[in-house]
Amino acid sequence: MKENAGNPLHLTSLNHVSLLCRSIEESMVFYQTVLGFFPIRRPESLNFEGAWLFGHGIGIHLLRSSEPEKLPKKTEINPKDNHISFQCESMSAVEKKLEDMEIEYVRAIVEEGGIQVDQLFFHDPDGFMIEICNCDSLPVVPLVGGMARSCSRVKLHQMVQPQPQTQIHQVVHP
Repeated sequence: MKENAGNPLHLTSLNHVSLLCRSIEESMVFYQTVLGFFPIRRPESLNFEGAWLFGHGIGIHLLRSSEPEKLPKKTEINPKDNHISFQCESMSAVEKKLEDMEIEYVRAIVEEGGIQVDQLFFHDPDGFMIEICNCDSLPVVPLVGGMARSCSRVKLHQMVQPQPQTQIHQVVHP
């Protein structure tokens, strides 16, 4: 087996998520006050309006849409839609904070093998979905080979993969 057969591009981590937005200022306030990101320096060579934020080991790159009126405005919170998920320490603290901030959210529960995962879904100012969960309690179990691990301890490059070209790793998320 080739040394990096299970990681052909030699990936190490998620770097950033890039999001189109109507208002850089409104989105910055949201990502700072709701999710705890902080602004970081953005390369001056980028000649379009945007902002970079960092937190929780990843970056959020906000890009002002050239046609903000054409961005879809989502109103229904659908847990089966595109989203980014964050692990939290206390679901009850998150829920209380969302209520205090008057942010509409939807609660969902995933149960697997006696393990319950709680999820809260809500939108950013532009309708992009955010999930907050305690997903770390659900083990990541490779479909072939390897052993179960918690989400925070998964190092895919260390997992045994007998046939890497057919391997699929999945974490159950709606």
